[in-house]
Amino acid sequence: MNKKITASIVGLSLLLTASAGVYAGANLQEIKAYLNGDLKVKVNGQPVQLNDEQGNAILPITYEGNTYLPVRAVAGALKVAVDYDKETSTVLLGEKTEGVAIKTQRFSDSGYSKDKKQTTYANKDYQEVLYDVRDALRSGSFMLFPDKKYQKLVLQIGAVGADIPKIKIEDSQTKALLKEESVAVKDGMKTIEVDISGVKELFIYFEKLQSDAGYVVPLTTSYYK
Repeated sequence: MNKKITASIVGLSLLLTASAGVYAGANLQEIKAYLNGDLKVKVNGQPVQLNDEQGNAILPITYEGNTYLPVRAVAGALKVAVDYDKETSTVLLGEKTEGVAIKTQRFSDSGYSKDKKQTTYANKDYQEVLYDVRDALRSGSFMLFPDKKYQKLVLQIGAVGADIPKIKIEDSQTKALLKEESVAVKDGMKTIEVDISGVKELFIYFEKLQSDAGYVVPLTTSYYK
């Protein structure tokens, strides 16, 4: 399945779960359809239950001999990111064509800085960063909140003062390890790509940072897709 898909909503707009306000003034056509409780869905040979965002079971709809599946539930089963653009009435599946800077989305503000002494790394000013350097051996962490809207995280990390031996990127809800990396000072600003489809909250953890060492994460050039 091509994960880079943009599908305009026409006719059966109800296939994407949304609030009633989304449909106000929309080009809707009333139809007579049937909930189909007999239809079963498998992904890669394994049975799956289609659910809404609250975890409630959803039934497919049969209309004039065709079967319609709820977009958000199918995307979840296939582990494909899904979003909805209200301004253009468009369902967005998979990677977005343009990156969305993480500074525009919710993130834990621990270590947030606009201080030029901290935002400048390798002679480049990143303007807004997450920065953490302390005077004792310890670990560090921060959180990001992609809210299941994106397929991929492109995260930039620079080691400050000493190499970072281990970085773990986890789904904070399921505790699943999505990526494990190390970053050396000689790497400069290292770019790490992570598949985050279906992930609501990310936990980024830095192990055993040395004394007077830490990390800088640009919020302007790290982004979601």
